[in-house]
Amino acid sequence: MSPRDLSDPDQRHPEKAHRPETPRLRKPEWIRVRAPTSAGYRATREIIREHRLATVCEEAGCPNVGECWGQGHATMMIMGEICTRACAFCNVATGRPAALDAFEPGRVAAAVRRLGLAHVVVTSVDRDDLADGGAEHFAQTIRAIRHQSPATTVEVLVPDFLRCPPAALETVVAARPDVFNHNLETVPGLYPEVRPGARYFHSLRLLQRVKELDATMFTKSGIMVGLGEDRQAVLQVMDDLRAADVDFLTVGQYLQPTPKHHAVARFVPPEEFAGLEAAARGKGFLMVAASPLTRSSYHAGADFARLKAARAELSGRA
Repeated sequence: MSPRDLSDPDQRHPEKAHRPETPRLRKPEWIRVRAPTSAGYRATREIIREHRLATVCEEAGCPNVGECWGQGHATMMIMGEICTRACAFCNVATGRPAALDAFEPGRVAAAVRRLGLAHVVVTSVDRDDLADGGAEHFAQTIRAIRHQSPATTVEVLVPDFLRCPPAALETVVAARPDVFNHNLETVPGLYPEVRPGARYFHSLRLLQRVKELDATMFTKSGIMVGLGEDRQAVLQVMDDLRAADVDFLTVGQYLQPTPKHHAVARFVPPEEFAGLEAAARGKGFLMVAASPLTRSSYHAGADFARLKAARAELSGRA
C-alpha cells in the first residue's frame, strides 16, 4: 500500500470525503495576513525540519505562522501528524497513527533549546489508540525540555483523555507544566456537529480536576466563534469555565480549512471580540485574549507573563 499523501485533502481527511462542499466565505480585511517570507520564518522552519518535528502551526493551517515563526516561536505537536478523531473544524489529518517515537521528547527539547524559547507550547493529536492517551509521552516531553532548557516555561495543550483512566491526567499534572491548557473549542450545543468525538462536560471536568490536583497550576481554555453559536451560549461557556476555576481564556475566529469542513457561519467583527473580552474580564478571568486572529498559542509567552503578574497582584491585595 502506498503512503498517504497528506497534501491531498481527500487523503488527509478521508472521513470528510463524502461531505458536500460548502463554499468558503470571503475573508474580511481584518482577518487577512501576509504570506510568510521572512528570514526568521525560514530559520525556524529549518530547525523544525532538522529535528523531524511536527507543529500545529503547519498541520492546522494557523494564519499566524508567518508572524510567530518570524519571531522564532513554534508550537510543537507531538505523537505524530495523524489524529484518531474527526472534528469537523480541524485541518489535522485523520486516520490510524504510527507508533510513538521514543526519541521525540528529546528532539522537541533540542529544538526548543536551538530556538532559544523562553516559553513553549506543546500540543498533540488525539491518540485514542493509546491506553493513556499519550499522557506519559507528554510527561516525558516536559521533563526533556526542563533538562535541556531549565529556564523555559512549558505550556501543554492536551487532548481530553476521554477514554483513559484518571491516572492519565494525573501523569501530566505531576510533570508540572507551567500552564495546563485544554480547549473547549465551541459551545455545548454545537458539539454533535463540530466536535462529535468529545463531550463538553468531560472537558470541563478535566480542567476542574487539574485545580483539584494542583491548585497552584495555571489553567487555560479556548473557544472559536463564527461556527453558528449565539452570544448567550458563549457567555455561558465563560461562566462554566470560571466555575471550574480556569484562569485564562482565548477566543478566536473559526476559519474553514477546506470546503469539506464545517462552514463559517459569519466573521465576527473586532468590536464584538472587544465586547467578549470585556465580558470575560468581568467574570473574573486573570487573562483574556480575544480577537479574530487569537489562537491558543498566539503570543502565549507574553500572555503567560501577564498571567503571572495578574496573580501576583491579586495575592498582594489579599
